[in-house]
Amino acid sequence: MFVRASDYKYANAMSTSREELLKSFDLLPEVEKREVASEIIRRMFSPRREPAMDEHQMKSLYDSFADEDHELAEGGMEDYNKSLAIEDAQ
Repeated sequence: MFVRASDYKYANAMSTSREELLKSFDLLPEVEKREVASEIIRRMFSPRREPAMDEHQMKSLYDSFADEDHELAEGGMEDYNKSLAIEDAQ
């Protein structure tokens, strides 16, 4: 018989102490114990998220990309003009 954790009395009550958590864990069926253990392991070994950038970092990054985009666009226009000149010469 499969019993979900929500079927237990007081399942919605927040367990705060280590002993209460272990007691609740012990009441789970083996299948759910494995699921809980898998989730804990997944969270422990997942890559840490990078902290969000602040506004100053975002502006600095945006400015550097804007400068690079401008340089690439200028270089692309020179190549485009050269190819037009070659085409016109033919």
